[in-house]
Amino acid sequence: MKKINLFCFGFGQVAKNFIKRLNEQGVPFKLTTTSRENSNNKKFEDVSYESFQFTEKVFDKNLISRFEEADHVLLSIAPISGTDIVIKNLKDHFKSSKFKWITYLSATSVYGDHSGGWVDEKSETKPTSPNGVERLKVEKEWMELAVKFDLPLQIFRLSGIYSNQFNILKRLKLGEVKIINKKNHFFSRIHVEDIANALSISLNKFKKKEIYNISDNQPASVEEVAMYGAKLLGMNKPKAIEINEIENEMLKNFYKDSKKVDNKKMKEFFSLKLKYPTYAEGLNYIFNNII
Repeated sequence: MKKINLFCFGFGQVAKNFIKRLNEQGVPFKLTTTSRENSNNKKFEDVSYESFQFTEKVFDKNLISRFEEADHVLLSIAPISGTDIVIKNLKDHFKSSKFKWITYLSATSVYGDHSGGWVDEKSETKPTSPNGVERLKVEKEWMELAVKFDLPLQIFRLSGIYSNQFNILKRLKLGEVKIINKKNHFFSRIHVEDIANALSISLNKFKKKEIYNISDNQPASVEEVAMYGAKLLGMNKPKAIEINEIENEMLKNFYKDSKKVDNKKMKEFFSLKLKYPTYAEGLNYIFNNII
């Protein structure tokens, strides 16, 4: 494979796992990233790269020349007060025809509440949370830009991400898990390694201006997943509270929505076999190998 010049706007757990996957596959690449921290030369997984400061208030203008050299772009910066700072500061720099692959990481919160029903990429988007409203707005802005400049853009709508580092087993051990008494509340999730695998496959199997749900095969309630985790750990089931007792605003928004995310398009187009097809495989691996 020809060496790719990859620019990551944001370098969180998804981007890092993507780089890890490229390394494992022996894909040749040059990496540049952005961060909220001061610009610096850094190293990750034996990969030396440049990281440029890029925030809603200030950014290192030196990143522009590096960005203009890139042919692959991963966008993982969440909207800030409803604004995508990449579009705000750099949209005219996307005019170039050199881009081969641009991926925007969105979220399934754009679907809003579907009363526990299934949603696919053609389902109505009716977000209820501030996060979902902002994500949908920015998705539309990226699609408009993709149409304007004929960009090779795909959008990944990610379900709730968990990983070997951030997962319900750790939160159970810390006593941070709350089970809310709400019937018919379904939620979908995805292990970060499966996101990274979908991203790496899409480098060679790509269709522009497409949207994909990135989710595992088994939507479930928080209670079901927490009980499975508690059983693995030999702990009692966390105490349940009523929905009107929730104080945390993010948790309130989370429980407004109930839906099951359909992942057929992702699996069929990318011929993707999930490493962790359900939460059970994911939590079993974490329990047996990490914790």
